[in-house]
Amino acid sequence: MRHFYQRFLLPVGLLAGAIIGAGIFALPYIFDRAGIAAGFFYLAVGGSLYALLHLLYADVILRTSGEHRFVGYTRIYLGLSAGRIATLMTIMGMVFTLTVYLVLSVSFLNLLFAGAPLTKVVLFWIIASAAAFLNIRKLVFSEFVVTLAKLCIVALLFALGIYAFIEKPASLNLPTDFHTLFSPIAPILFAMSGRVAIPALVKYFRVSRDARDYTAMRRAITWGTMLPVFVYALFIFGVLGLSGEVSEDAVAGLTYSLSPAILMLVGSLGLLSLWGSYIAVGADAIASLAYDFKMPRVVRSALVVGLPLLLYGSGFTNFFNLVGFVGGVFLGLEGIFILLMWMRSRASGGDTLLKKVHPLAIASGFLLLTAALVYESVVFFL
Repeated sequence: MRHFYQRFLLPVGLLAGAIIGAGIFALPYIFDRAGIAAGFFYLAVGGSLYALLHLLYADVILRTSGEHRFVGYTRIYLGLSAGRIATLMTIMGMVFTLTVYLVLSVSFLNLLFAGAPLTKVVLFWIIASAAAFLNIRKLVFSEFVVTLAKLCIVALLFALGIYAFIEKPASLNLPTDFHTLFSPIAPILFAMSGRVAIPALVKYFRVSRDARDYTAMRRAITWGTMLPVFVYALFIFGVLGLSGEVSEDAVAGLTYSLSPAILMLVGSLGLLSLWGSYIAVGADAIASLAYDFKMPRVVRSALVVGLPLLLYGSGFTNFFNLVGFVGGVFLGLEGIFILLMWMRSRASGGDTLLKKVHPLAIASGFLLLTAALVYESVVFFL
């Protein structure tokens, strides 16, 4: 039992906990708009794509001597210019992700008390951003607490909404227009990304007694990526059952179907999970600025703290559009880089996690990621 926990349950939980985040709240709207059948198709494809990307990224790490960050691997295999793009992409992706959290914080705070959206954003921003200066991430929030809060929300809404969902007529219609066909891809990429957890997972198996047991690592990465798909399905069933009209953030649509006490519980758990995630992403962004740009602590902290609020004040206030933009542009490009790095890394030899990958899987990955990147770029600039 201890072996099963150490070699499977623990690494699966670590990866799944890193994946399950704010993106979950965009999924019910996708299912409501595209239909149940199309929604599950997109979710299954997104889960399969990220299982592949996580395995390929782990393979790149194993084949490369020394310890590096994502930007470092990009420089090694794709060159300095690609490394600069990766640096900017990683940092800006984190900043926009923090903006997503600010927008979503309003939805949860609306469940607790009335007030102007800007007031609520500033309140959440002040409390969450304090960690950038006080360095209280590890003292106050562990990944375990944050993940537990997320799972409590999923379990609660599923238990309350599953019977209503079963009684509702399910929409099995397929997407019939261009936007409905392409718009779900990027939010699902946002919801399924867990690349940041892969280096720690690889290191975990490297320092274990059976460091070369790649079967266990492959199993942990695959299950750790696909477990969130199951969790997301439970959340979607619950929200669709409880919502008369599904909102883009999944939260606003619950206000007319749940009691004030339940709404306050959902709001409190949601804020807890957002706060912990905000602190974690903010700390990583500050560390990236220190590592890649050698910025003084005060400067890099001020940028990470100030830019999300500036973006919010500049009009980036639509949760679904923001999730789509981050998923399509930043994560789409990140996924393409992973595919290219893996293809280049094969010539270096060394340890390998994957003995063979079908060319069709690689081509399909390029096609899906490129479609998300192009679509969201066009939508953003137009």
